[in-house]
Amino acid sequence: MVRLKAPWNERNGRFSRLKAIVFAGLFVPAAWIVFLACTGALDPKVVTEMIHRTGQWAIRFLLLSLLVTPLMRGARYPKLVAIRRMVGVAAFSYAAAHLTLYVVDQHFDLLHVASEIALRFYLTIGFIAWLGLAALAATSTDGMIRRLGPRWKTLHSLVYGIAAIALLHFMIQAKADVSEPVTMIGFFLILMLFRVLVKRGAQAWAAALGAALVSPVLAALIEAGWYALVRHIDFWQVLAANVDPDMAFRPSAYVAAAGLAFLAVVVARRSPAPRRAALAAAPLAEASRVRS
Repeated sequence: MVRLKAPWNERNGRFSRLKAIVFAGLFVPAAWIVFLACTGALDPKVVTEMIHRTGQWAIRFLLLSLLVTPLMRGARYPKLVAIRRMVGVAAFSYAAAHLTLYVVDQHFDLLHVASEIALRFYLTIGFIAWLGLAALAATSTDGMIRRLGPRWKTLHSLVYGIAAIALLHFMIQAKADVSEPVTMIGFFLILMLFRVLVKRGAQAWAAALGAALVSPVLAALIEAGWYALVRHIDFWQVLAANVDPDMAFRPSAYVAAAGLAFLAVVVARRSPAPRRAALAAAPLAEASRVRS
Protein backbone atom coordinates (compact mmCIF):
# COMPACT_ATOMS: atom_id res chain seq x y z
CA MET A 1 0.00 0.00 0.00
CA VAL A 2 1.36 3.42 -0.97
CA ARG A 3 1.82 5.72 2.02
CA LEU A 4 1.42 9.38 1.24
CA LYS A 5 3.53 11.88 3.15
CA ALA A 6 1.87 15.07 4.32
CA PRO A 7 3.20 17.95 2.20
CA TRP A 8 3.55 20.17 5.28
CA ASN A 9 5.97 17.78 7.03
CA GLU A 10 9.74 17.59 6.82
CA ARG A 11 11.48 14.46 5.57
CA ASN A 12 11.82 13.30 9.17
CA GLY A 13 8.08 13.66 9.71
CA ARG A 14 8.21 16.85 11.74
CA PHE A 15 5.73 19.62 11.06
CA SER A 16 7.17 22.52 9.02
CA ARG A 17 5.52 25.90 9.46
CA LEU A 18 7.17 27.19 6.27
CA LYS A 19 5.88 24.30 4.15
CA ALA A 20 2.41 24.55 5.66
CA ILE A 21 2.15 28.28 4.92
CA VAL A 22 3.43 27.87 1.36
CA PHE A 23 1.18 24.86 0.73
CA ALA A 24 -1.89 26.80 1.84
CA GLY A 25 -0.80 29.86 -0.15
CA LEU A 26 -0.61 27.86 -3.37
CA PHE A 27 -4.39 27.36 -3.27
CA VAL A 28 -5.21 31.04 -2.76
CA PRO A 29 -5.08 32.07 -6.46
CA ALA A 30 -7.29 29.12 -7.44
CA ALA A 31 -9.79 29.96 -4.71
CA TRP A 32 -9.80 33.62 -5.80
CA ILE A 33 -10.40 32.69 -9.46
CA VAL A 34 -13.31 30.43 -8.48
CA PHE A 35 -14.73 33.17 -6.24
CA LEU A 36 -14.56 35.72 -9.07
CA ALA A 37 -16.26 33.27 -11.42
CA CYS A 38 -19.04 32.49 -8.94
CA THR A 39 -19.74 36.15 -8.18
CA GLY A 40 -19.95 37.19 -11.83
CA ALA A 41 -16.78 39.27 -11.77
CA LEU A 42 -15.45 37.42 -14.82
CA ASP A 43 -18.56 37.91 -16.97
CA PRO A 44 -19.30 37.83 -19.84
CA LYS A 45 -16.54 35.35 -20.84
CA VAL A 46 -16.06 33.45 -17.61
CA VAL A 47 -14.15 30.46 -18.97
CA THR A 48 -11.92 32.62 -21.15
CA GLU A 49 -10.98 34.77 -18.17
CA MET A 50 -10.29 31.66 -16.09
CA ILE A 51 -8.04 30.35 -18.87
CA HIS A 52 -6.01 33.56 -18.85
CA ARG A 53 -5.74 33.77 -15.07
CA THR A 54 -4.68 30.14 -14.54
CA GLY A 55 -2.07 30.57 -17.26
CA GLN A 56 -0.73 33.70 -15.60
CA TRP A 57 -0.43 31.93 -12.25
CA ALA A 58 1.30 28.97 -13.88
CA ILE A 59 3.97 31.39 -15.14
CA ARG A 60 4.21 33.16 -11.79
CA PHE A 61 4.66 29.96 -9.83
CA LEU A 62 7.19 28.69 -12.37
CA LEU A 63 9.26 31.84 -11.87
CA LEU A 64 8.89 31.55 -8.09
CA SER A 65 10.26 28.01 -8.28
CA LEU A 66 13.25 29.36 -10.21
CA LEU A 67 13.74 32.05 -7.54
CA VAL A 68 14.38 29.45 -4.84
CA THR A 69 17.94 28.55 -5.86
CA PRO A 70 19.14 32.19 -6.17
CA LEU A 71 17.72 32.91 -2.72
CA MET A 72 19.40 29.79 -1.32
CA ARG A 73 22.79 30.65 -2.80
CA GLY A 74 22.74 34.41 -2.85
CA ALA A 75 20.71 35.24 0.24
CA ARG A 76 21.54 32.19 2.39
CA TYR A 77 18.05 30.77 2.74
CA PRO A 78 18.85 27.02 2.61
CA LYS A 79 15.48 26.05 4.10
CA LEU A 80 13.75 27.19 0.93
CA VAL A 81 14.86 23.96 -0.78
CA ALA A 82 11.97 22.31 1.08
CA ILE A 83 9.39 24.29 -0.90
CA ARG A 84 10.96 24.27 -4.38
CA ARG A 85 9.33 21.02 -5.45
CA MET A 86 5.98 22.11 -4.01
CA VAL A 87 5.96 25.39 -5.95
CA GLY A 88 7.08 23.66 -9.14
CA VAL A 89 4.26 21.12 -8.91
CA ALA A 90 1.84 24.01 -8.31
CA ALA A 91 3.06 25.62 -11.54
CA PHE A 92 2.20 22.43 -13.41
CA SER A 93 -1.18 22.17 -11.65
CA TYR A 94 -2.18 25.66 -12.77
CA ALA A 95 -0.90 24.89 -16.27
CA ALA A 96 -3.01 21.72 -16.26
CA ALA A 97 -6.05 23.77 -15.20
CA HIS A 98 -5.20 26.25 -17.98
CA LEU A 99 -5.25 23.47 -20.60
CA THR A 100 -8.33 21.80 -19.14
CA LEU A 101 -10.29 25.04 -19.22
CA TYR A 102 -9.26 25.53 -22.84
CA VAL A 103 -10.74 22.10 -23.62
CA VAL A 104 -13.92 23.14 -21.80
CA ASP A 105 -14.02 26.37 -23.80
CA GLN A 106 -13.84 24.28 -27.00
CA HIS A 107 -16.82 22.20 -25.83
CA PHE A 108 -14.68 19.10 -25.23
CA ASP A 109 -14.02 18.69 -28.95
CA LEU A 110 -10.63 17.03 -28.59
CA LEU A 111 -10.06 16.74 -32.34
CA HIS A 112 -10.59 20.46 -32.73
CA VAL A 113 -8.31 21.14 -29.75
CA ALA A 114 -5.60 18.95 -31.28
CA SER A 115 -5.89 20.69 -34.65
CA GLU A 116 -5.72 24.13 -33.02
CA ILE A 117 -2.59 23.13 -31.10
CA ALA A 118 -1.01 21.81 -34.29
CA LEU A 119 -1.90 24.81 -36.46
CA ARG A 120 -1.45 27.76 -34.10
CA PHE A 121 2.19 28.40 -33.19
CA TYR A 122 1.53 29.96 -29.80
CA LEU A 123 -0.66 27.00 -28.84
CA THR A 124 1.97 24.57 -30.09
CA ILE A 125 4.73 26.00 -27.94
CA GLY A 126 2.33 26.35 -25.02
CA PHE A 127 1.51 22.64 -25.27
CA ILE A 128 5.22 21.79 -25.50
CA ALA A 129 5.80 23.77 -22.31
CA TRP A 130 2.90 21.91 -20.67
CA LEU A 131 4.38 18.55 -21.67
CA GLY A 132 7.72 19.61 -20.21
CA LEU A 133 6.13 20.67 -16.92
CA ALA A 134 4.21 17.37 -16.82
CA ALA A 135 7.46 15.42 -17.22
CA LEU A 136 9.13 17.42 -14.44
CA ALA A 137 6.15 17.03 -12.11
CA ALA A 138 5.97 13.27 -12.76
CA THR A 139 9.66 12.84 -11.91
CA SER A 140 9.70 15.11 -8.86
CA THR A 141 9.09 12.38 -6.29
CA ASP A 142 11.84 10.94 -4.08
CA GLY A 143 11.40 7.56 -5.75
CA MET A 144 11.94 8.98 -9.24
CA ILE A 145 14.96 10.95 -8.05
CA ARG A 146 16.55 7.72 -6.80
CA ARG A 147 15.53 5.79 -9.91
CA LEU A 148 16.88 8.32 -12.41
CA GLY A 149 20.11 9.05 -10.53
CA PRO A 150 22.35 11.58 -12.32
CA ARG A 151 19.88 11.75 -15.22
CA TRP A 152 17.36 13.45 -12.92
CA LYS A 153 19.43 16.63 -12.71
CA THR A 154 19.88 16.69 -16.49
CA LEU A 155 16.16 16.26 -17.03
CA HIS A 156 15.19 18.98 -14.57
CA SER A 157 17.67 21.44 -16.06
CA LEU A 158 15.19 21.62 -18.94
CA VAL A 159 13.05 23.84 -16.71
CA TYR A 160 14.93 26.90 -17.98
CA GLY A 161 14.01 26.17 -21.59
CA ILE A 162 10.46 25.31 -20.58
CA ALA A 163 10.14 28.65 -18.79
CA ALA A 164 11.44 30.51 -21.85
CA ILE A 165 8.92 28.74 -24.11
CA ALA A 166 6.08 29.39 -21.67
CA LEU A 167 6.97 33.08 -21.56
CA LEU A 168 6.99 33.26 -25.35
CA HIS A 169 3.55 31.60 -25.38
CA PHE A 170 2.35 34.18 -22.86
CA MET A 171 3.73 37.06 -24.91
CA ILE A 172 2.22 35.92 -28.22
CA GLN A 173 -1.14 35.26 -26.57
CA ALA A 174 -1.18 38.74 -25.00
CA LYS A 175 -1.11 40.32 -28.50
CA ALA A 176 -1.94 44.03 -27.99
CA ASP A 177 -0.53 44.73 -24.52
CA VAL A 178 2.59 42.76 -23.60
CA SER A 179 3.39 44.69 -20.42
CA GLU A 180 2.94 41.75 -18.07
CA PRO A 181 4.73 39.19 -20.30
CA VAL A 182 7.69 41.56 -20.72
CA THR A 183 7.77 42.11 -16.96
CA MET A 184 7.79 38.35 -16.38
CA ILE A 185 10.55 37.97 -18.97
CA GLY A 186 12.54 40.63 -17.12
CA PHE A 187 12.16 38.72 -13.85
CA PHE A 188 13.29 35.56 -15.65
CA LEU A 189 16.35 37.40 -16.98
CA ILE A 190 17.31 38.49 -13.45
CA LEU A 191 17.27 34.87 -12.28
CA MET A 192 19.13 33.56 -15.33
CA LEU A 193 21.80 36.27 -15.33
CA PHE A 194 22.41 35.73 -11.63
CA ARG A 195 22.92 32.01 -12.23
CA VAL A 196 25.27 32.58 -15.15
CA LEU A 197 27.40 35.13 -13.30
CA VAL A 198 27.66 32.98 -10.17
CA LYS A 199 28.60 29.97 -12.28
CA ARG A 200 31.38 32.05 -13.86
CA GLY A 201 32.84 32.80 -10.45
CA ALA A 202 31.25 36.13 -9.52
CA GLN A 203 30.47 36.86 -5.90
CA ALA A 204 26.75 36.67 -5.06
CA TRP A 205 26.44 40.44 -4.53
CA ALA A 206 28.24 41.16 -7.82
CA ALA A 207 26.05 38.69 -9.69
CA ALA A 208 22.92 40.24 -8.19
CA LEU A 209 24.17 43.73 -9.10
CA GLY A 210 24.94 42.70 -12.67
CA ALA A 211 21.54 41.08 -13.07
CA ALA A 212 19.82 44.14 -11.59
CA LEU A 213 21.58 46.49 -14.01
CA VAL A 214 21.34 44.47 -17.23
CA SER A 215 17.84 42.94 -16.97
CA PRO A 216 15.84 46.24 -17.17
CA VAL A 217 17.78 47.26 -20.27
CA LEU A 218 17.09 43.91 -21.94
CA ALA A 219 13.42 44.11 -20.96
CA ALA A 220 13.14 47.58 -22.55
CA LEU A 221 14.81 46.36 -25.74
CA ILE A 222 12.54 43.29 -25.92
CA GLU A 223 9.43 45.42 -25.43
CA ALA A 224 10.47 47.99 -28.06
CA GLY A 225 11.47 45.27 -30.51
CA TRP A 226 8.18 43.42 -30.05
CA TYR A 227 6.03 46.48 -30.67
CA ALA A 228 8.15 47.41 -33.68
CA LEU A 229 7.82 43.96 -35.27
CA VAL A 230 4.25 43.07 -34.34
CA ARG A 231 2.40 46.40 -34.11
CA HIS A 232 4.71 48.51 -36.29
CA ILE A 233 5.19 51.13 -33.58
CA ASP A 234 8.44 53.04 -33.82
CA PHE A 235 11.20 51.20 -31.89
CA TRP A 236 12.85 54.36 -30.57
CA GLN A 237 9.53 55.82 -29.48
CA VAL A 238 8.78 52.84 -27.24
CA LEU A 239 12.35 52.74 -25.97
CA ALA A 240 12.24 56.44 -25.12
CA ALA A 241 9.06 55.89 -23.11
CA ASN A 242 11.15 53.94 -20.60
CA VAL A 243 13.00 57.09 -19.55
CA ASP A 244 10.19 59.63 -20.00
CA PRO A 245 9.03 60.82 -16.54
CA ASP A 246 5.65 61.86 -17.97
CA MET A 247 4.88 58.32 -19.11
CA ALA A 248 3.41 55.55 -16.97
CA PHE A 249 5.83 52.98 -15.58
CA ARG A 250 7.04 50.60 -18.27
CA PRO A 251 7.86 46.93 -17.59
CA SER A 252 11.55 47.83 -17.34
CA ALA A 253 10.78 49.93 -14.24
CA TYR A 254 9.22 46.97 -12.46
CA VAL A 255 12.11 44.76 -13.54
CA ALA A 256 14.56 47.33 -12.16
CA ALA A 257 12.64 47.44 -8.86
CA ALA A 258 12.67 43.63 -8.63
CA GLY A 259 16.39 43.52 -9.41
CA LEU A 260 17.19 46.13 -6.76
CA ALA A 261 15.01 44.29 -4.23
CA PHE A 262 16.86 41.04 -4.94
CA LEU A 263 20.21 42.84 -4.64
CA ALA A 264 19.14 44.37 -1.31
CA VAL A 265 18.15 40.97 0.07
CA VAL A 266 21.45 39.41 -1.02
CA VAL A 267 23.53 42.22 0.50
CA ALA A 268 21.48 42.34 3.71
CA ARG A 269 21.68 38.59 4.20
CA ARG A 270 25.40 38.32 3.50
CA SER A 271 26.95 41.48 4.97
CA PRO A 272 26.17 40.79 8.66
CA ALA A 273 27.87 37.39 8.53
CA PRO A 274 31.43 38.60 9.27
CA ARG A 275 30.16 40.69 12.17
CA ARG A 276 28.31 37.71 13.65
CA ALA A 277 31.43 35.59 13.30
CA ALA A 278 33.53 38.27 14.99
CA LEU A 279 31.04 38.61 17.85
CA ALA A 280 30.97 34.86 18.29
CA ALA A 281 34.76 34.68 18.33
CA ALA A 282 35.16 37.56 20.83
CA PRO A 283 34.17 35.57 23.97
CA LEU A 284 36.51 32.76 22.95
CA ALA A 285 39.38 35.21 22.49
CA GLU A 286 38.65 36.83 25.84
CA ALA A 287 38.55 33.43 27.54
CA SER A 288 41.91 32.45 26.05
CA ARG A 289 43.47 35.70 27.35
CA VAL A 290 42.08 35.02 30.81
CA ARG A 291 43.56 31.51 30.83
CA SER A 292 46.93 32.77 29.65
